[in-house]
Amino acid sequence: MTVITITKTELSDGLAALRKGYKLFGPVAEKSSYTFRELEKDRDPDFSYQNTRLSPKGIVFPQSEDMFTYTLDSTREDAHFLKEAPKDYSPRVIFGIRPCDAKAVSLTRMNFDTRAYRDPYWMGLFEATTFVGMACDTPCQTCFCTTAGCGPYHEEGLDVLISDRGDHYLAKPLSEKGRQLLAVAGWLKPAEADFDKNKAAAEAKIGSSVATDRLASADTLALYGADFWEDISFACINCGTCTFVCPTCWCFDIQDEVHGKTGKRARNWDSCMFPIFTIHTTGHNPRGTKLHRVRQRFMHKLKYFVGKYEAGIMCVGCGRCIRACPVNIDIRNVCGLMNSRAAENVCAEGK
Repeated sequence: MTVITITKTELSDGLAALRKGYKLFGPVAEKSSYTFRELEKDRDPDFSYQNTRLSPKGIVFPQSEDMFTYTLDSTREDAHFLKEAPKDYSPRVIFGIRPCDAKAVSLTRMNFDTRAYRDPYWMGLFEATTFVGMACDTPCQTCFCTTAGCGPYHEEGLDVLISDRGDHYLAKPLSEKGRQLLAVAGWLKPAEADFDKNKAAAEAKIGSSVATDRLASADTLALYGADFWEDISFACINCGTCTFVCPTCWCFDIQDEVHGKTGKRARNWDSCMFPIFTIHTTGHNPRGTKLHRVRQRFMHKLKYFVGKYEAGIMCVGCGRCIRACPVNIDIRNVCGLMNSRAAENVCAEGK
């Protein structure tokens, strides 16, 4: 596979060429952190970031998305008929996405693109998007991607992976979509260089880890009934921050909003940490306590997902939930407790 070299001067020219056929999204500085925004004309992505506060998952899975519109005006022939809301599935590029966030999109796809059902909204935006990754040579202290099935140079979910080499970039095309994008940008100069030269050094900077080797075989009911959930959930305030910053969380709610005689039906991000997320119309709530909700979050990511998809844990080790949690709940510690308890159960059963 041919590796391409791009000088830093050529980057802006290529982005200008891409704007003729794509919407460009990239990391930009915003107040005290970085976020992914659509890049206006003459604005380049800011690659000085370690990682953004929110992942770019909202470009494929918007925080609020109109699904249908309707009118309640009975004098109109189309009264009470749901009409598909206007959609924009024009080509777009997420430029500079970290490999962990790209892998998160792949994990999320398992929920929205199944044998039985394909979510048309999520799939429409996903298929319109080309993912251009920026390798992560300076990971955060809370990153543990290398033990979460990912890594600073992980390629899963990417169409192109770029590595910053100081005065130039190296670009590695990983799909036909990626090759087309490089051609449109005019980035075609082959490089005689080892793309993975910095990979081992970047991985060596990942200072923390999680153990997951016992989770798949662990007894589900034994983990569900473990006594450590009371301690883990004690400090939680159910603010939902962990779920909103998580690149693999996909919970949503569908609500109708009516103003006068016009209305719309929209899909909005939701959180399993919120008390009303699972409440039934009868008033019964199967996860009525804080302990229930905290346990659900970790059991879903570290046990149910592992058993259902056989694709590892539903976590890419980006560490955002650790950095953002106001009460210092750490998924690495919870994963360690679950994995250790699974090992204890195996020993107790004499296996």
